Amino acid sequence: MSDHAIKNPHIEAHAVAHEEHPGPGVYLLVAAILTVLTAAEITVFYVPGLQPVLVPILLVLAAVKFAFVAGFYMHLYYDSKVFTIFFGFPLLLALLIVLGLLLLFAHLQGVLSFTIP
Repeated sequence: MSDHAIKNPHIEAHAVAHEEHPGPGVYLLVAAILTVLTAAEITVFYVPGLQPVLVPILLVLAAVKFAFVAGFYMHLYYDSKVFTIFFGFPLLLALLIVLGLLLLFAHLQGVLSFTIP
């Protein structure tokens, strides 16, 4: 019975999976990158010349920060790709629904005009 507990393949596979995770240095590097991105967001907000394109720049910076947080701190980068798909597909679906609703309401208010050839 003790041989089974020592040679259990599930325990060995689980131990191998943990070896792939990064050390503290990688997490500190990601934290530093997130700090730089946050400083960039604050800087972009206060630059008067960037006011016309402020929202798209902030959305791109937020998406990059989200990718870092989801990939490293939620361990999606090192875990199975199935978890990434389970996380990413609903996120993509929600993004497409929001984009569709934005376009629909912009069209209904007369901001956008769609013509069918």
